[in-house]
Formats: sequence, C-alpha cells, structure tokens
Amino acid sequence: MRDRAQEVEAQNIQVLGVSFDSIQENKSFADKFDFPYPLLCDVDKALGAAYHAGTGDYAKRISYVIEKGKILLAYEKVDPKGHLDQILSDLA
Repeated sequence: MRDRAQEVEAQNIQVLGVSFDSIQENKSFADKFDFPYPLLCDVDKALGAAYHAGTGDYAKRISYVIEKGKILLAYEKVDPKGHLDQILSDLA
C-alpha cells in the first residue's frame, strides 16, 4: 500500500498502521521505509488484544476495513504484494 499511496488516497481510503512499538520506534520505521500512513502505538497491547492481533512481542499482520465504526472486512492473512488489489476487489 505504501507504493500505491496516491491510489489509496484517490479511493478515499484511510490507512492506519498499529504496532506494539514506541513512538520513536514507529518514527524510525516510517522514516526508514518512507511510510506515508500514520502509525499508532499500542505499547500496552490493548488494541492488539481487542482486534485479535496478539499480545506477544510482535503483532500479527491483520487488516480490517472499517466504515462508520463497523468492521466490514477482516483479513487475517495478508500478502502485502496483492493486498490492496484484494481489498479494492472486495469493496467493488
């Protein structure tokens, strides 16, 4: 999704990343990989637990499509290369 940020924006999709890392760690990641989306810090792992993304050292890579507070789609196995195409197809 990073490499197709303009397309994501054109589709009026807001992407948020969540990790168990600190603010500084997320900033370093975003800077290193030119990550264009906000990264939220879940250092107490409460969001990870609530969304079944884990509570261990690393969060699982899961995607949710949420509209008006309702989960429309959940992707528990994410292949980064084709994920955006899958989401756009499912929303069509």
